[in-house]
Amino acid sequence: MSAQPPRHAAVRVIIGGEEYAVRSELPAEYTREVAAYVDAALKRVRDSLPTVETHKAAILAALAITDELFQARRGDRDLAGRMTALADDLARLLPPAKRGRRAGG
Repeated sequence: MSAQPPRHAAVRVIIGGEEYAVRSELPAEYTREVAAYVDAALKRVRDSLPTVETHKAAILAALAITDELFQARRGDRDLAGRMTALADDLARLLPPAKRGRRAGG
């Protein structure tokens, strides 16, 4: 018996008024949520630029979503840096025997 890759049912979603069948290993509800997010971004572009061609609106929506991703990643890095600094500060308050590797003297 050979191993077959898992079969995934297509999830039907609507983006920009068009229906798509999306196959994914992710839960169907998550796929619908992602598609709705893309649809909303596309709608915002179309509402603000009603005469823009569909493919250009899709590119602008993709740029907006990518900007959100980059901003979130930057925020995550900033937060991780602040947490590391806080952990170092807290480690310095511990007795030397309890500090471990984090705090130096």
